Amino acid sequence: MEKLNINQWAEEDRPREKMMQKGADALSDAELLGILIGSGNTDESAVALMQRVLAACDNNLNQLAKWEVRDFARFKGMGPAKSITVMAALELGKRRNLQTQLERPVIRSSADIYQLFHPLLCDLPAEESWVLLLNQAGKVIDKVRVSQGGIGQTVVDVRTVLREALIKRATQIALIHNHPSGNVQPSLDDIRLTQILQKAAQTMSIRLLDHVIVTDGGYFSFNDEGRL
Repeated sequence: MEKLNINQWAEEDRPREKMMQKGADALSDAELLGILIGSGNTDESAVALMQRVLAACDNNLNQLAKWEVRDFARFKGMGPAKSITVMAALELGKRRNLQTQLERPVIRSSADIYQLFHPLLCDLPAEESWVLLLNQAGKVIDKVRVSQGGIGQTVVDVRTVLREALIKRATQIALIHNHPSGNVQPSLDDIRLTQILQKAAQTMSIRLLDHVIVTDGGYFSFNDEGRL
């Protein structure tokens, strides 16, 4: 069966025309990505190509955002230019989400912390630890990266965490780090660190509000689990 190019489709089915007539919400992920890459290959349209690409990552844009050029290269027609275009669009989406979260500066729950840090940590291949600095009303003062580690762990200096809190005059803090493995359960080191930090913070009249472990698909809150 001969392949139809997008410009041979019925006008209401062409992604660009469809977006102009019905708005971006009417388009599927594959159609939006098809607009970005512009053309497919000799066997399939841009939309059909992106449908196959999405199928390879379970139609999950968060998974697709982790792909590199070599991952896209498995698909005929996905050269470096098209691959980088898709990667750039997904990165912009992540940054937009981060900015949206920053517009809500009051932390009321562990879910608020997760939403704030998920865009920062979800795609990282190695562990990072951050401290979230809050005032008495739970309003965000700042968030600071306090350590970077390997795939399995990162080392946090409690003095560094408290120094950041004192400099910014924070009365409440939360510790956040990611588990690249996807396992949300805390390690023994995570538990020990939480206990040490909580005791050290108390001596300075600073409240450790939470320690949240972030993965791409969920999170663990020491506060929610009654461990603080």
